Amino acid sequence: MLNRMPNFIDPLAFAERQRQLQGVLPISEFKRLASYLANDDSLLEIELNFKKERRLATIEGHLQANLELICQNCLAPMVWSNTIKINLAIIKSLEQADLLAAEYEPLLLEAEKVSLVLMLEDEILLALPDFPRHEHACISNYADKKNLAANEQVATKPNPFAVLAQLKFNGD
Repeated sequence: MLNRMPNFIDPLAFAERQRQLQGVLPISEFKRLASYLANDDSLLEIELNFKKERRLATIEGHLQANLELICQNCLAPMVWSNTIKINLAIIKSLEQADLLAAEYEPLLLEAEKVSLVLMLEDEILLALPDFPRHEHACISNYADKKNLAANEQVATKPNPFAVLAQLKFNGD
Protein backbone atom coordinates (compact mmCIF):
# COMPACT_ATOMS: atom_id res chain seq x y z
CA MET A 1 0.00 0.00 0.00
CA LEU A 2 1.26 3.47 -0.94
CA ASN A 3 0.41 6.41 1.32
CA ARG A 4 2.10 9.01 -0.87
CA MET A 5 0.40 9.53 -4.19
CA PRO A 6 2.69 9.13 -7.22
CA ASN A 7 2.42 11.52 -10.18
CA PHE A 8 2.50 8.72 -12.74
CA ILE A 9 1.52 5.08 -12.39
CA ASP A 10 2.05 1.95 -14.46
CA PRO A 11 -1.40 0.39 -14.11
CA LEU A 12 -0.38 -2.96 -15.63
CA ALA A 13 2.57 -3.35 -13.26
CA PHE A 14 0.38 -2.29 -10.32
CA ALA A 15 -2.23 -4.88 -11.34
CA GLU A 16 0.41 -7.62 -11.62
CA ARG A 17 1.59 -6.85 -8.09
CA GLN A 18 -1.97 -6.25 -6.80
CA ARG A 19 -1.04 -2.89 -5.35
CA GLN A 20 -3.28 -0.54 -3.47
CA LEU A 21 -3.23 3.27 -3.49
CA GLN A 22 -4.77 5.00 -0.53
CA GLY A 23 -4.39 8.64 0.42
CA VAL A 24 -5.45 12.18 -0.34
CA LEU A 25 -4.78 14.70 -3.08
CA PRO A 26 -5.57 18.43 -2.93
CA ILE A 27 -8.33 19.46 -5.34
CA SER A 28 -6.13 22.38 -6.44
CA GLU A 29 -4.05 19.87 -8.48
CA PHE A 30 -6.99 19.22 -10.81
CA LYS A 31 -6.71 22.11 -13.29
CA ARG A 32 -9.61 21.17 -15.63
CA LEU A 33 -11.95 20.86 -12.66
CA ALA A 34 -11.21 24.42 -11.47
CA SER A 35 -13.74 26.09 -13.80
CA TYR A 36 -16.59 24.16 -12.12
CA LEU A 37 -15.58 25.01 -8.56
CA ALA A 38 -16.29 27.98 -6.33
CA ASN A 39 -13.35 27.00 -4.12
CA ASP A 40 -10.53 24.46 -4.52
CA ASP A 41 -9.41 24.16 -0.89
CA SER A 42 -10.80 20.67 -0.27
CA LEU A 43 -9.13 17.26 -0.47
CA LEU A 44 -9.93 14.18 -2.51
CA GLU A 45 -9.76 10.89 -0.61
CA ILE A 46 -8.56 8.03 -2.79
CA GLU A 47 -8.73 4.27 -2.42
CA LEU A 48 -7.77 2.25 -5.50
CA ASN A 49 -7.11 -1.49 -5.78
CA PHE A 50 -5.24 -2.78 -8.82
CA LYS A 51 -6.04 -6.39 -9.72
CA LYS A 52 -5.55 -8.85 -12.52
CA GLU A 53 -8.45 -11.20 -13.26
CA ARG A 54 -7.33 -13.77 -15.82
CA ARG A 55 -5.98 -11.57 -18.63
CA LEU A 56 -7.86 -8.42 -17.63
CA ALA A 57 -6.15 -5.80 -15.48
CA THR A 58 -8.63 -3.73 -13.44
CA ILE A 59 -8.72 -0.76 -11.11
CA GLU A 60 -11.46 -0.81 -8.48
CA GLY A 61 -12.11 1.54 -5.62
CA HIS A 62 -13.68 4.86 -4.82
CA LEU A 63 -13.04 8.57 -4.49
CA GLN A 64 -14.60 10.68 -1.75
CA ALA A 65 -15.09 14.29 -2.77
CA ASN A 66 -16.57 17.30 -0.98
CA LEU A 67 -16.48 19.89 -3.74
CA GLU A 68 -17.77 23.45 -3.58
CA LEU A 69 -19.67 23.89 -6.85
CA ILE A 70 -21.59 26.89 -8.17
CA CYS A 71 -25.37 26.47 -8.02
CA GLN A 72 -26.81 27.05 -11.49
CA ASN A 73 -30.04 28.49 -10.07
CA CYS A 74 -28.78 31.18 -7.72
CA LEU A 75 -25.04 31.23 -8.62
CA ALA A 76 -24.12 30.83 -4.95
CA PRO A 77 -21.59 28.25 -3.74
CA MET A 78 -22.91 24.85 -2.69
CA VAL A 79 -21.23 21.76 -1.26
CA TRP A 80 -21.47 18.61 -3.38
CA SER A 81 -20.50 15.53 -1.39
CA ASN A 82 -20.21 12.33 -3.33
CA THR A 83 -18.48 8.97 -3.33
CA ILE A 84 -17.42 8.14 -6.86
CA LYS A 85 -17.12 4.43 -7.56
CA ILE A 86 -14.19 3.45 -9.78
CA ASN A 87 -14.41 0.27 -11.85
CA LEU A 88 -11.96 0.51 -14.75
CA ALA A 89 -10.57 -2.15 -17.06
CA ILE A 90 -7.19 -1.38 -18.60
CA ILE A 91 -7.23 -1.91 -22.35
CA LYS A 92 -4.75 -1.29 -25.15
CA SER A 93 -7.16 -1.02 -28.12
CA LEU A 94 -10.70 0.07 -28.86
CA GLU A 95 -11.55 -3.47 -30.00
CA GLN A 96 -10.89 -4.66 -26.44
CA ALA A 97 -13.36 -2.05 -25.15
CA ASP A 98 -16.16 -3.71 -27.14
CA LEU A 99 -15.44 -7.02 -25.39
CA LEU A 100 -15.60 -5.64 -21.83
CA ALA A 101 -18.32 -6.65 -19.40
CA ALA A 102 -20.90 -3.93 -18.74
CA GLU A 103 -19.64 -3.40 -15.19
CA TYR A 104 -16.30 -1.99 -16.40
CA GLU A 105 -15.44 1.34 -17.94
CA PRO A 106 -12.47 1.23 -20.32
CA LEU A 107 -9.18 2.95 -19.54
CA LEU A 108 -7.30 3.13 -22.83
CA LEU A 109 -3.60 2.74 -22.13
CA GLU A 110 -1.76 4.79 -24.76
CA ALA A 111 1.60 4.81 -22.98
CA GLU A 112 3.24 2.67 -20.34
CA LYS A 113 2.54 5.19 -17.58
CA VAL A 114 -0.60 7.18 -16.84
CA SER A 115 -0.94 10.46 -14.97
CA LEU A 116 -2.82 9.65 -11.77
CA VAL A 117 -4.21 13.19 -11.50
CA LEU A 118 -5.55 13.19 -15.07
CA MET A 119 -7.10 9.74 -14.67
CA LEU A 120 -8.86 10.72 -11.43
CA GLU A 121 -9.88 14.10 -12.82
CA ASP A 122 -11.62 12.36 -15.73
CA GLU A 123 -13.63 10.27 -13.27
CA ILE A 124 -14.61 13.32 -11.20
CA LEU A 125 -15.66 15.30 -14.28
CA LEU A 126 -17.82 12.41 -15.47
CA ALA A 127 -19.52 12.20 -12.06
CA LEU A 128 -20.29 15.93 -11.72
CA PRO A 129 -23.95 16.86 -12.07
CA ASP A 130 -24.83 18.56 -15.36
CA PHE A 131 -26.56 21.43 -13.57
CA PRO A 132 -25.54 21.64 -9.90
CA ARG A 133 -28.38 22.99 -7.76
CA HIS A 134 -29.11 23.36 -4.09
CA GLU A 135 -31.50 20.74 -2.71
CA HIS A 136 -33.70 23.50 -1.31
CA ALA A 137 -35.57 25.97 -3.53
CA CYS A 138 -32.84 28.57 -3.60
CA ILE A 139 -34.14 30.39 -6.67
CA SER A 140 -37.57 31.02 -5.09
CA ASN A 141 -35.85 32.34 -1.95
CA TYR A 142 -33.69 34.57 -4.14
CA ALA A 143 -36.72 35.79 -6.13
CA ASP A 144 -38.69 36.48 -2.91
CA LYS A 145 -35.84 38.56 -1.51
CA LYS A 146 -35.47 40.44 -4.78
CA ASN A 147 -39.24 41.18 -4.96
CA LEU A 148 -39.27 42.30 -1.33
CA ALA A 149 -36.37 44.69 -1.96
CA ALA A 150 -38.06 46.06 -5.11
CA ASN A 151 -41.36 46.61 -3.25
CA GLU A 152 -39.55 48.46 -0.45
CA GLN A 153 -37.90 50.76 -3.00
CA VAL A 154 -41.25 51.50 -4.67
CA ALA A 155 -42.90 52.26 -1.34
CA THR A 156 -40.22 54.73 -0.27
CA LYS A 157 -40.05 56.67 -3.56
CA PRO A 158 -42.33 59.72 -3.73
CA ASN A 159 -44.82 59.62 -6.59
CA PRO A 160 -43.93 62.36 -9.11
CA PHE A 161 -47.59 62.67 -10.14
CA ALA A 162 -48.84 63.39 -6.63
CA VAL A 163 -48.85 67.12 -7.45
CA LEU A 164 -51.17 66.50 -10.42
CA ALA A 165 -53.53 64.53 -8.20
CA GLN A 166 -53.69 67.51 -5.83
CA LEU A 167 -54.55 69.85 -8.74
CA LYS A 168 -57.30 67.50 -9.94
CA PHE A 169 -59.06 67.55 -6.56
CA ASN A 170 -58.61 71.33 -6.09
CA GLY A 171 -60.22 72.04 -9.44
CA ASP A 172 -57.42 74.40 -10.49
